[in-house]
Amino acid sequence: MLRKTILHGVHEVLGAKTGAFAGYDMPLYYGLGVKKEHEWVRAHAGLFDVSHMGQIMVGGVDKNGHSAIDFFETITPSSFEDLEIDRTRYTVLTNEKGGIIDDLMVTRTGMNTFHCVINAGCKEKDIEWIKSHIPQDGDLEFTHFEDWALLALQGPEAVRVVREILDINLSDLPYMGLWVREDYQMFISRLGYTGEDGFEISVPNEAAVELWEKLMAHEEVEPIGLAARDSLRLEMGYCLYGHDIDDTTSPVEAGLAWVIGKENTGFIGADVVLEHMHHGVARKRVGVHLLGKGIAREGAPILDGQGLEIGTLTSGGYAPSLEAAIGQGYVLAEYAKPGTDIFVNVRKRKIAAKVSRMPFMDAHTKKG
Repeated sequence: MLRKTILHGVHEVLGAKTGAFAGYDMPLYYGLGVKKEHEWVRAHAGLFDVSHMGQIMVGGVDKNGHSAIDFFETITPSSFEDLEIDRTRYTVLTNEKGGIIDDLMVTRTGMNTFHCVINAGCKEKDIEWIKSHIPQDGDLEFTHFEDWALLALQGPEAVRVVREILDINLSDLPYMGLWVREDYQMFISRLGYTGEDGFEISVPNEAAVELWEKLMAHEEVEPIGLAARDSLRLEMGYCLYGHDIDDTTSPVEAGLAWVIGKENTGFIGADVVLEHMHHGVARKRVGVHLLGKGIAREGAPILDGQGLEIGTLTSGGYAPSLEAAIGQGYVLAEYAKPGTDIFVNVRKRKIAAKVSRMPFMDAHTKKG
């Protein structure tokens, strides 16, 4: 049986086309349709229900002096000592083989307190992994916010909407910054999965429907489904866990070496990941821009000029902002240079393509 978020009834009233995603019945698109929803987010403000995502907290210092900072620098390759309070860092959980268990957002909410947003399809797995690595003789605190919702308001009008509807001026909140209401019943982070300016708003379940309806009352806001969320993130070259990255992919292969802290050498899987850092990898994640007619999807073989398979597409689709078919995938490292001529095999038809830099278009997130 598919699970439902607290906002599922709202989506039904709005006439959303729903479908299974990560064990939930989620809105795929609404009345505008996928392409117009995508374009609305780029020009106005789109409202997404992302309450299927997991929210957890780890904090404290154990009796042996090991802090939550030490803990996160063990389960991820990132550094957190330098992360300011009320700031967020994107990172990954790594396994002993250097593979990616999940990617996640980690926000430092106190000296030794961290809030994390984890992927819906990985919630149970992530929580089990994280809890299993908390020292048994310590007293680090772990909390799972199962009764909280998460809404994403994305687009160039997001700041205006929050100011006019919630009476909160977040113009000066930096990218990856956190705003907290005095009663700790609303947390707003300036980040997202679309490449646009915008926010993710966390509230208790009992406040979610009212918040959704308030935001929807603004003329610049339309509800947006997961299909447009996928095309928006694809244009930005963002990874989708289980497709573009998984537990067999190292951060270096995935082009995520920038998450690795310079001083962090003691994280799980460091021997593999740092070997990749210093000596290179056999395959790399790249952007793919199709030149011929057709749209390539996940699993399509990537070929060289002689028709030999050199990789596989892991995501693909039409990019409304670019009016082009794009994708991302893994190719042998010698073919990873942007501009390299390749082909993508779509139903036994070779479509000409080029390796592309990512993101495919400039981000419009808050600068400075």
